[in-house]
Amino acid sequence: MTETASAGPKTAPSSGRRTIARLWRDAVAAERTTPAYLVEHEGGWREVSWPEADELVHAYANGLLARGVGKGDAFALLAQNSLEWALLDFALAHIGAVGIPVYANSASRDVGYLLEHSEAVGIVCEDAAQLAKVEAVSEELPKLEHVLTFHDLAGLATHGRDFAEANPAALDGASAAIGEEDLFTIIYTSGTTGPPKGCMISHRNYYAMVSVVDEMDDHYRVDDSMLLYLPLAHNFGRLMLLTGAYVGFPIAFLADPLRVAEAMLQVRPSVLPSVPRVYEKVYAAVQARFEDATGIKRRLIDWALPIGREISRLEGEGKPIPRGLAMRHRLADRLVFSKVKKRLGGRLRIPISGGAPLAKEIAEFFDAVGIRILEGYGLTECTTAASTNRPDRYRFGTVGPALPGFEVRVDDDGELLVRSETVFQGYFKEPEATAAVLTPDGWLRTGDIGEIDADGFITITDRKKDILVTAGGKNVAPQNIENDLKTSRYVSQALVVGDRRPYVAALITLDEAEIGRWAEEHELGADMSSLVGDERVRQLVQGVVDETNRERSRYEQVKRFALLPRDFTMEHGEVTPTLKLRRRAVIEHFADEIEDLYA
Repeated sequence: MTETASAGPKTAPSSGRRTIARLWRDAVAAERTTPAYLVEHEGGWREVSWPEADELVHAYANGLLARGVGKGDAFALLAQNSLEWALLDFALAHIGAVGIPVYANSASRDVGYLLEHSEAVGIVCEDAAQLAKVEAVSEELPKLEHVLTFHDLAGLATHGRDFAEANPAALDGASAAIGEEDLFTIIYTSGTTGPPKGCMISHRNYYAMVSVVDEMDDHYRVDDSMLLYLPLAHNFGRLMLLTGAYVGFPIAFLADPLRVAEAMLQVRPSVLPSVPRVYEKVYAAVQARFEDATGIKRRLIDWALPIGREISRLEGEGKPIPRGLAMRHRLADRLVFSKVKKRLGGRLRIPISGGAPLAKEIAEFFDAVGIRILEGYGLTECTTAASTNRPDRYRFGTVGPALPGFEVRVDDDGELLVRSETVFQGYFKEPEATAAVLTPDGWLRTGDIGEIDADGFITITDRKKDILVTAGGKNVAPQNIENDLKTSRYVSQALVVGDRRPYVAALITLDEAEIGRWAEEHELGADMSSLVGDERVRQLVQGVVDETNRERSRYEQVKRFALLPRDFTMEHGEVTPTLKLRRRAVIEHFADEIEDLYA
């Protein structure tokens, strides 16, 4: 027996062929007065107009044509989030070249793999450090003819302007030759379980994905602004780039994810696409401040939070708000909740969470203080998203209902299947892997275990391949347990183990700032290595584990845990650029600690 949810048919736009070049040209033709982009400049943010951006897109596109790059050529971008990255991507789309985004933190070996596998003819690198990664493997890349850095872009633009003057119809001809089914990009998966696979995504796939907003009233607006720290090399970040052009709101590019808190106060965005880690960090910091408050501040918090939670409950159930409660809520917002909102810029209207599960407790807390996080779900193979909660239709703990034009159903083995116009063309050079995820009738096997309720809301239980089967034959979803552990202000990361083992155990890392404050209050040293071995710290974390276990079946409970002296990091290959755990790498790196848990 399968469960099915559908959000209705998708209508094609009336603007002609759905290509990314057409999307950009429509954006420029709208003659918007708001800026297209915001870029950091001399300690502030400089506005970039649509005409200024368009002139550079055309100059870069003509420059690439002048150098012999054209339709079907794979061309890579190796840089952090920047205006240059965005405009080069649109330039490649204008000439029919296939964009190959590469994460800026990739090792030289990984850069070489993507360039070789994609048969890239060129690459633009941000700076000398990124260029060095390419040069280290250049002998293995005979097809790589064009290697540029951002320093070379002025020359590329000049070349393009000269070429356009001599060949005024060349770019229009190149754009006209692009079809909807032609490849726009090959996005390589982050490789959590093996070598990256190249997801082939067409112009139609991405256009259909972006234009879903036409059927979602008031989701994004022209008067919005977005802070984009998610890597443009990731499909979520790429979708946001295209959505900004399609809808017309400005995007502020942030290269360093560690500066999100600072940038939020400067840019004051109304839209923030994010992974749960950022919300987890803000939640931990706010909870710590609330718990440390004393006197009248603490009494105000204790008075305000129940009011916020009651408002959240009534709105979630679609019930009216009594006048007296509404008046108390306005006062609570002014005295307490506005302070939390100010940490996120004070204008946040559409906070989005995706890429990994967001703990229900965190979503409920933010909603109580007036920040409704819209959790969604998707994967690169369906061009980013398949479902999302919406401001007026949401259910915490779920990833929302299917997007317009998407069909979602649960297969007999619990796996979630997706069918839509956005489903990719397959894995580049891997027909067997493609056949394994695409059914003959167009369904995409997501690899995720899920449920769909009577109202169409989807709940993701876990990754199909991540489900733990204990020695007693019990199935355990590790991500749910990990999320609950991470709701503690003292826990930074958690990884649950137990596959083919007699019981469930966990590797836990400590939040350095919070455990440091706690240690100072208890007159302990600040050295992390000594703290993880201190019995008082273990008792503190044991309380977190006990709370996590409290409402779980015995076979799901964490029986033992190990405290680690450091966090899981990208530098060690333990998390992806979007902060997902690479379980295999963590398990390999901490194999001794895991064995000790079962000694």
